[in-house]
Amino acid sequence: MIQVCSQCGTRWNVRERQRSWCPRCRGALMAPLADTPPGDPRWSAQAGPQPPAAQRTPPRLPPGFRWIAVRPGAAPPMRRMRRPLGPTPRYQVIPRWGLVDRVDPAAIASPDAAVKAAPSPEIVRVLMFATQLVLAGAALVYAVRYGLLIYNRNSLLNSLIAMAADWLGIAASVAVMAVLLGCFIVLVKWLIARRAAAFSYHGLPEHRSTRRLWAGCLLPFANLVMAPVYVIELALVEDHYERVRKPIYLWWLAWVVSYVVSLFAIATSLASDAQGIANNTVMVVFAYLVAALTVAGVARVFEGFERKPVERPAHRWLVVEADRPVASAAPAPVEPEGQEPAA
Repeated sequence: MIQVCSQCGTRWNVRERQRSWCPRCRGALMAPLADTPPGDPRWSAQAGPQPPAAQRTPPRLPPGFRWIAVRPGAAPPMRRMRRPLGPTPRYQVIPRWGLVDRVDPAAIASPDAAVKAAPSPEIVRVLMFATQLVLAGAALVYAVRYGLLIYNRNSLLNSLIAMAADWLGIAASVAVMAVLLGCFIVLVKWLIARRAAAFSYHGLPEHRSTRRLWAGCLLPFANLVMAPVYVIELALVEDHYERVRKPIYLWWLAWVVSYVVSLFAIATSLASDAQGIANNTVMVVFAYLVAALTVAGVARVFEGFERKPVERPAHRWLVVEADRPVASAAPAPVEPEGQEPAA
């Protein structure tokens, strides 16, 4: 007899003894089947046509058995039972632990970092004073040169004196350009650091980048408008615009006049006749004097900001007691204390 496993599909020859469990996968064995195949109907003893065979029906299974579909090949692996998770964890007290934020100390920026990066006020004052001295000295050199031009109209100058006057004028112009560039750079650094400190102290974002501030302060013709705007924004953030408004506008006006006079002096510098050279020399003298006044105006604006630190408020509030009604004083007694009033 042959029994088929209902789980792995293996056919087992159980001989004459019926079995219940598959030796391979421990699955249930189906009912035994006959081992001998049916004979060929052509060699049967009956002759003649055979009646049509009835439709074959699957054999009925004994109670407790059913047909299942199994994949071919080896038996599937046994499923592992999930380990019990145990009871839900709970705390007897409120936990005191928490996540630790590890912050890089290098990333911590102190509030005074922008102030420390700014040049010291003493350096700014010394540089502005030196710039005014160089501008005044250059104006004096060109004034002397103008006097030599007037003297040269009627008399000849010594060649050494004429050469010295020319080279002194060139040296004065180079010195003026050098000190003006240094003064511009130091003042822009101070402005950027002061704006950063003011915006950080008041909790406001700086809406202008450092490159934009540098470009607005150093580019010709653009700095004539943008630099005063940056200073006015700083005064508005620090809430003392009313105190420095007049110095800012006076400095702005002096700067515009200095631009106009300097452009006129540059335009007349190409003159080749004696009168044109004399006129250009006069314009250069005025240009240096107006530039010195402009630097003096910048120094006044600078002192207006330095007198009020960023951390100190612009207004001082005083506590005033509430108004109280004046209590009427009791009239003094006519008679001295301890004596009866007169009848």
